[in-house]
Amino acid sequence: MRRLLGLFFAGACLMPAVTIAQDVRLTPEIPSKSITLATGETLVIERNQDTAHQLSGEFTKTSRACPPFCIQEMSAGEGVETVGEIEVISFLENSVAAGNGLLLDSRMPEWFAKGTIPGAINVPFATLEASNPYRDEIIKALGAQSDGTTWDFAAAKELLLFCNGPWCEQSLHAITALRSAGYPAEKIKYYRGGMQVWLLLGLSIQQPTS
Repeated sequence: MRRLLGLFFAGACLMPAVTIAQDVRLTPEIPSKSITLATGETLVIERNQDTAHQLSGEFTKTSRACPPFCIQEMSAGEGVETVGEIEVISFLENSVAAGNGLLLDSRMPEWFAKGTIPGAINVPFATLEASNPYRDEIIKALGAQSDGTTWDFAAAKELLLFCNGPWCEQSLHAITALRSAGYPAEKIKYYRGGMQVWLLLGLSIQQPTS
């Protein structure tokens, strides 16, 4: 499935794992996570161990013009679960590792290229709009089946979508487009915190290949 989606979007490779003592842990019980996917790829998710580290660049901003950068609601729609960082990691460990789910970065490719959550695939929100002539092929790549007139989502993947943060509407647009196509709400999750909160917590990112 990840290989099939790669026909549409760039793949990614992981940054080297940090091997120093885990003083900054994910939880009191869990220092870090190493997740092996069905493809054999191993994801390492941990936090930056430098307790003096601070964010720099784009994600240090507190204020952006609204619209379009408005504070988003917690809910992405009825039946769509909103999750936090631990749930994102669990989704990778369970659904993605088992081949049942996909973590979708809904941002445009230029943002994805700056770094993303390990294991994420770039499916820009605009590509899921009905006006995109390749939209149906993308939905098929997500596991849905079509007879040309109706969709069958019985074998469709569980999806978890995110974008740049609580001020970013791109993943919400993607979720709305998926729901409009008939994608079941119970198969969709929304990580509202996005890249800004992920980075604020010092969590691992992966750098896509050029």
